[in-house]
Amino acid sequence: MTHDVFDQIFAIMEASFPESERRTYAGQKNLLADPHYRLITKKNEQNRIIAFMAVWEFSSFRFVEHIAVDSTIRGGGLGRKLMEAYIGESSKPILLEVEPPDTELAKRRIGFYERLGFCLNPFEYVQPPLQEGQPDLPLQIMSYPEPLTETAFSLYKEDLYEKVYKLAKRA
Repeated sequence: MTHDVFDQIFAIMEASFPESERRTYAGQKNLLADPHYRLITKKNEQNRIIAFMAVWEFSSFRFVEHIAVDSTIRGGGLGRKLMEAYIGESSKPILLEVEPPDTELAKRRIGFYERLGFCLNPFEYVQPPLQEGQPDLPLQIMSYPEPLTETAFSLYKEDLYEKVYKLAKRA
């Protein structure tokens, strides 16, 4: 991946996610060396990146860490098309993190994923800090194509903490 392509992706990431939900520039770039990590991009006619998905591929499931569309064209169905294409790539379960449904924006995001077939799971979950000095972030896990059992949730959570967040085993 070229420096320019990464910069375009990171610019959309910065505009789309609060600091607590993304890594530093260097931290994000370091992920490119991880064989489980993959960036999926969509470009416009001028060959500029207008949307991306940052995903993790594991033997038993897939994890969508980020999906974002350039703010100037949001709402046109591109995010849905990216997710539908990703869903169609494999029959493995897909997980993603969302904010609890405490705000209208969080409820709309959850509704977006539910319309794609994702299920909101009720289990307690926190995203470990993505940058030094930040607190854990209370989130919820959504899963596709069905809700998770508590046992499956615990196993997936352990994998996320170890492989995505690079933590030792946590409760």
